[in-house]
Amino acid sequence: MLGRIPEITVEELKEKRAGEDPPVLVDVREPLEYAISDLSDSIKIPLATLPQSLDRVPRDRDVVVYCRTGGRSGNAVQFLQQKGYGRAKNLAGGINAWAERIDRTLRTY
Repeated sequence: MLGRIPEITVEELKEKRAGEDPPVLVDVREPLEYAISDLSDSIKIPLATLPQSLDRVPRDRDVVVYCRTGGRSGNAVQFLQQKGYGRAKNLAGGINAWAERIDRTLRTY
């Protein structure tokens, strides 16, 4: 166990996305979930395929990983840390927290 998984709140992410160097977003949900709610500028990599898709995740940028509520993305961040991605963070509460507190046009599920 690596200890505490680094997290970012949806409010912090909103601020960073508006900045000069926004983080790369990685959505580790399954394709069927994208149709329910989506952050269109994210890289879609279902959690099960993350080990084969590391070339799609930049090492030289801040990376924010999300899923529905934060569980799968927490596992993904832990995996990325093991692979040397020191700038990866989990989106606390996932896309549902984003939908509830930032963009109420998105659906929760």
